[in-house]
Parts: sequence; C-alpha cells; structure tokens
Amino acid sequence: MSSIDRSQSVGGTRTYEVRTYGCQMNVHDSERLSGLLEDAGYVRAPEGADGDADVVVFNTCAVRENADNKLYGNLGHLAPKKASRPGMQIAVGGCLAQKDRDTIVKRAPWVDVVFGTHNIGKLPVLLERARVQEEAQVEIAESLEAFPSTLPTRRESAYAAWVSISVGCNNTCTFCIVPALRGKEKDRRPGDILAEVEALVAEGVSEITLLGQNVNAYGSDIGDREAFSKLLRACGNIDGLERVRFTSPHPRDFTDDVIAAMAETPNAMPQLHMPLQSGSDPVLKAMRRSYRQERYLGIIEKVRAAIPHAAITTDIIVGFPGETEEDFEQTLHVVREARFAQAFTFQYSKRPGTPAAEMENQIPKAVVQERYERLVALQEEISWDENKQQVGRTLELMVAEGEGRKDGATHRLSGRAPDNRLVHFTKPDQEVRPGDVVTVEITYAAPHHLLAEGAVLDVRRTRAGDAWEKRNTTEQAKSAGVLLGLPKIGVPEPQPVVASGCGCD
Repeated sequence: MSSIDRSQSVGGTRTYEVRTYGCQMNVHDSERLSGLLEDAGYVRAPEGADGDADVVVFNTCAVRENADNKLYGNLGHLAPKKASRPGMQIAVGGCLAQKDRDTIVKRAPWVDVVFGTHNIGKLPVLLERARVQEEAQVEIAESLEAFPSTLPTRRESAYAAWVSISVGCNNTCTFCIVPALRGKEKDRRPGDILAEVEALVAEGVSEITLLGQNVNAYGSDIGDREAFSKLLRACGNIDGLERVRFTSPHPRDFTDDVIAAMAETPNAMPQLHMPLQSGSDPVLKAMRRSYRQERYLGIIEKVRAAIPHAAITTDIIVGFPGETEEDFEQTLHVVREARFAQAFTFQYSKRPGTPAAEMENQIPKAVVQERYERLVALQEEISWDENKQQVGRTLELMVAEGEGRKDGATHRLSGRAPDNRLVHFTKPDQEVRPGDVVTVEITYAAPHHLLAEGAVLDVRRTRAGDAWEKRNTTEQAKSAGVLLGLPKIGVPEPQPVVASGCGCD
C-alpha cells in the first residue's frame, strides 16, 4: 500500500497535516486550526506523513530573514505530490501569509488557500470554496474578526494548555514586524479567560500558560494597569490548577504588583522569561526599547529578592545595526549580572518591512558570528553553574511526554520542575503517566538539563494523569478496528521547539 493510500481512512474521510513555524502564538493557533479541521470532519494524518495528506496547512512565521525562502522550498517539495494526487489542497496562513498575501499564489500557483492571522476561523470555508470554484482563495482580514479562543481547539496535551489572554502588540521595536501583522493589542475579558481556565481544569488540565505577544501589558486595552497581576491572583483561586506560567512579558510593563502576585500566588511558578535583547543603552534606544540596562537589572534584582529560587530566562539579539564592541561588552555584563538559567540567543537578521532593515552600519556576518559564539560560551558556563546549584535539591516534577529524546535507551522518564528546568529521572517500578507528579532528588547537572539518578521518592497520581490516560485509551480504541493506518486522534505529542516570544518581545 502506498503512502498516499495509507493516509486515506475508511469511507473517504479526508486527512490533514499542520506544519507550524515560529512562536508560541503560532503553536496555539495551530491547535485551533487542527480543531477547526476536525470539527469539519477531517482526521489527522499519521505522524511523519510528510505531505501525504489531503490537506497540508503551513502556519508561517515572518520573523526570520529567510522565512519566505523556507516556505517556498517546502511548497516546491509538495508541488509534484499535489500533481499526482487529485483533490489534495495546500493552505498557507500565519504571519508570512498576512505580509505577502497575493505574492504566495503568484510564486506558488498550486496553493489553494491563503489566510491571515486575523481570520484563521475561515480555513474550512476557504478550503471548500477553493474546491468548488477550482481556484485559489486569498482572504486576509485587516483586523481581528473574533477572539480566536472562541474557535474549536485540538489541544496537543491533556495535562498542560496554552490560554491566550491577548493578541497583538502596541510596541514599535525597530527589529520586529509582528505588530504590523498581528495588529494592536486586543485583550480578552478576565471572566472569559478564567472561564476557559476552569473548563480546562475540569477536563483534567493541571498546568496552564497565559499567552500574549506582550503578556504583562494585559489590561491596557480594558483600562486597568493592574489587570495582569489580578489575573494571576485569580488563577491562584482555581481549585485543581497546580501550575500557572506566562510568556512573554516586556520589561516596560513589568511592575511591582506583578512581582508580588508571582510571589504570593501559590500556583504561580518560580519562572520568568524576561527578554533583554541588548545590554547596551544606545542599542536599546536604536531598537526602540523603552527600558535601559539599569531598569532591566533592577527588575531581576526585585524578582530574586521576592522569589529566591526563580529561574530567569531571556532573549538576546547579537549584531543589531550599529552595535559596537563596547555595546556588545555591555550585553555580556548584563548576562554576568543577571545569571540567566537559559538564554535564547539570535544573530540579527533583517526582517523586511522593519526600520532596522534599512539602518546604516549593518554588522558584517563574521563579526556577528564571533560575538555570538562568545555570548553562547558565556551563557553555557553560567547555565551549567546555575544548574549545579540544583544538585541535592528535592523537587516535584510534572511528568512530561516526549521531552526526553533518549528516555527509551536510558530507561528514564522526563519532567519539568516548578521553575521549568528539564529533569530526566530513573523510571520507577510503578506506572507513571504524563501529568502525574513525582518527587526526586537531583544528582547531576548539565548545562541544559538535570538528572535524578536515584530512586523516585514519591509518585502522586493526578487528575491530569487520568486525563492523559483516558484520552490515550479512548483514541487507541477508536483506531483499533481500522486497518488502514489511521492516526490516534487526540494523543498528545511533543510541542514544536519554538523560540520564546518570536525573539521579539
């Protein structure tokens, strides 16, 4: 049976595949795209289908300089598959679709649907319209039609979930095109957010991540500067919700009431992702960032005073136009002072349509590469030192699915500590499910993970583990009687690896 045949299910049910690029917002949008398609009667293609599906959706990112080249390369790869497969459809959405619009169909005329960031809910309708009319459908809304959390969602995890609290961004950073593509910030009503969280907890979810392009600016659209801290505290009152995280904040809007809420809300995790971008005041000014080095380090100091065990991560751009060696040394200074648990480091690349792309004094690639390697080496040393401080600590881990690539060979499982550090631990004799909680003692530290090589001290079966087991068992049963390789709909899979906050917060 060919790969094309395998992707078809009994009764002619059409299959789909969603390919996701970019930030957490895109990952969550892809959950909605999957939910929309399944609500319309499609089923997910088997893992590794690689284009052998009836509908292939690209959810794109426009942050990187070569994002369009990557998209068109992938579209070119699918062209012969589509030519040999009657009825196959290809859709392109996300930030690059919002930016390029008609260009996509001109460069890849075999694409059936192009839709933007504001109208993802139209995908099933556009696919059907393209099929009936036998011509490409391009529909780009200029503003948000409906808050996307009202759309059907196929959650990738039974125990952890994204919850969008806002979309869009009011900042004007010179290196970032996201505000132009996602629009101005729009906030959800607090009651709607909490209702979604409560519904997720009722389904068995025990960890949520509040999500926004500039998450702690929440409230600016509804006229309440303390709305975000109030939301954190309200999440602390939801019975059964064990862990609350959020990403990504902006130093400009990170106020003392948020720090207090983090410290005083029991289920708010001791973790903070705080984008730095540069440690140089002149570069921060050129980036149009509204804080300076002193302000940034002051936030870190306050967080550490209120939450001593907090793990702080960041984003850093190396080689921004005009960056001198002195500017770069200031970035290294902040890295040494802040002692980040981890840093997402980027070499500056031009983003077409941004002011920075037209700036003078673009830094030569060789200089950017040399600085980047120095930064990475310093951060690796600090990450390792910070992880070594965890050795001997007893931690509660939420067991994760798909986080340890070598777990099968090493007979280990993996989980996330409260501060979000990744821990690989010895597999206990008793059954442990994703979403359950184990207590372990840390015995070894590497720069990017920890090991707990001794026996697990305690296993706590949770409602989240029950939810994972129920979903897994139910969907295995659904596919047990089908002999054509149907996917196991609903089984959680590892989240795509994404750079936090697009690297632009």
